[in-house]
Amino acid sequence: MPTFTTHDGTEIYYKDWGNKNGPVITFSHGWPLNSDNWDNQMFYFASQGYRAIAHDRRGHGRSSQPWEGNNMDTYADDLHELFEHLDLKDTTMVGHSTGGGEVARFVGRHGTARVKKAVLIGAVPPIMVQTESNPDGIPISVFDGFREAMLKDRSQFFLEVPTGPFFGFNRPGAQTSQGQIYSWWQQGMIASFKGTYDCVKQFSETDFTEDLKKMDIPVLLLHGDDDQVVPIGASAKKAINLLPQGTLKVYPGGPHALPNICTEEVNKDIAEFIGA
Repeated sequence: MPTFTTHDGTEIYYKDWGNKNGPVITFSHGWPLNSDNWDNQMFYFASQGYRAIAHDRRGHGRSSQPWEGNNMDTYADDLHELFEHLDLKDTTMVGHSTGGGEVARFVGRHGTARVKKAVLIGAVPPIMVQTESNPDGIPISVFDGFREAMLKDRSQFFLEVPTGPFFGFNRPGAQTSQGQIYSWWQQGMIASFKGTYDCVKQFSETDFTEDLKKMDIPVLLLHGDDDQVVPIGASAKKAINLLPQGTLKVYPGGPHALPNICTEEVNKDIAEFIGA
């Protein structure tokens, strides 16, 4: 099982599939998931001659569960250490949800010397929580409710999220996949309680405005206009105005879980963007 150890002793698990000499594409997962949530994309791109890499963020999946360091700066620094460990260059970075924030913060802290393009899917930037300067954001009470639900019965909460808004299975006429629900629950339940609890603050309250401004590379935003987790009006439609070279594609009726629900279209859009 491939792992590497960060400077603070945290062991990070990662997958490294496909052609080791091929063009590099990395995937950063959402909360409270792990690299398994990218398996469809990983398989697709590895099968097309790419080198596809995805890691389990600290506190998630098969990586260590440290009590400290569950914050966006450290997430980005861990990923940068993985880039250095594997000596990745000319990389296309892909991030979903919280992972989109991780990609933005990576560039904000470490620049684009190793990165040529980025794709942010249903991503949290620029900032999710409602503030005086961000009146269109989500009230902090919603995220407080996440934390309260975790403390009361994390297992039940981690069933309710995928059964409802994450995949859009709560919409009339939606074709529900019990397998997707169980997979989400399983990924969430093997994650660190402390790590996932701390991460709620990170994906909701981190301001990525300045990070987006520093993304001086082509960036593709993919977002569903029926995203019930990261509403498009408070995220992608604002982020596009901050990116120096941004392109926004809206998926009509698309839910938050675009990589899972709109798999073929997402893969095609990423592939076309990389080749452009």
